[in-house]
Amino acid sequence: MNARELAKYIDHTLLKPEASAEQIRKICDEAKTWHFASVCVNPSRIALVAEELKGSDVTPCCVVGFPLGAIPSESKAAETAVAVKNGAGEIDMVINLGAAKDGDWALVESDIAAVKAACGPAKLKVIIETCLLTDDEKVKACLAAKSAGADFVKTSTGFSKAGATVEDVRLMRKTVGPDMGVKAAGGVHNKAEALAMIEAGATRIGASSGIAIVSE
Repeated sequence: MNARELAKYIDHTLLKPEASAEQIRKICDEAKTWHFASVCVNPSRIALVAEELKGSDVTPCCVVGFPLGAIPSESKAAETAVAVKNGAGEIDMVINLGAAKDGDWALVESDIAAVKAACGPAKLKVIIETCLLTDDEKVKACLAAKSAGADFVKTSTGFSKAGATVEDVRLMRKTVGPDMGVKAAGGVHNKAEALAMIEAGATRIGASSGIAIVSE
């Protein structure tokens, strides 16, 4: 896989709360140069990203309920609606992890469904935060996301105690089948790691090291 092919897998990501407008514009320029899949930012920066990416083949992407997922579904849906209004073409939401630990999978699914309904034409990626779940919980979380109509399941926020692993990506791909997207995020720093995730079944890579990955 050459650099241009690999770039199309990458969500070029900057989620540090202190990220400046200048830094956001820089990653948008990088994404346009390399033709990354998307630029992924916090909600307060999505309007800027949408403006910077206008006319390009790079999708503006916004996180929702990030990084904990521990807000009411109504709040996640409202946050999603604002992000889409401000130009987001993709939404990366965090599931209700407390509900997952309670085994309340109906609530996990309805939480995802509320965000999906607010997405309109935007695609929805569902972050299950694999490092906090058992394998059984990972499977149930993926199935809840699939049942709620999500477009992708995603491993991690990158803000918890660990990120993506090949084993988790493989389990998620096996669970959701061949047609749903799987995003590996958190701790993917180089080309070898990115290719290993893709080999395991990832169709998208979330990384703040996108330039390093494609420049190797």
